[in-house]
Amino acid sequence: MTAHIVYQGELHTEATHVKSGNSIETDAPIDNHGRGEAFSPTDLVGAALGTCMLTVMGIYARNNKLNMEGAEAKITKHMVSDPRRISRLEVEITMPSNSFPEKERKIFQRIAETCPVALSIHPDIRQEIVFVWL
Repeated sequence: MTAHIVYQGELHTEATHVKSGNSIETDAPIDNHGRGEAFSPTDLVGAALGTCMLTVMGIYARNNKLNMEGAEAKITKHMVSDPRRISRLEVEITMPSNSFPEKERKIFQRIAETCPVALSIHPDIRQEIVFVWL
């Protein structure tokens, strides 16, 4: 088992990562009957994408003795109705002020675009990925 999730009432859940015991809470978004007091389940899809991209990029960086500490991912989620679903995820990855050569930049971009979460998201959900190199 990976996660144990308990419905707390009032559209809130608590999800516990079984191995570590760490928990996160969710709430329905304001535009869908919630109070927006925590990540919504669809927010977590975007967060999963950004964290996955940075994680696999970090693995590459560590294995190649590159420093990408301080890299950031900003996620913007777009929803549509009928049926209500995620239509687009905008990802802006800002890399720290390291002067990565063009070859390394392309490798980082390819790694991000092919992270496990990116490849698991339905193709109807557009992923718009932009890199900012400082």
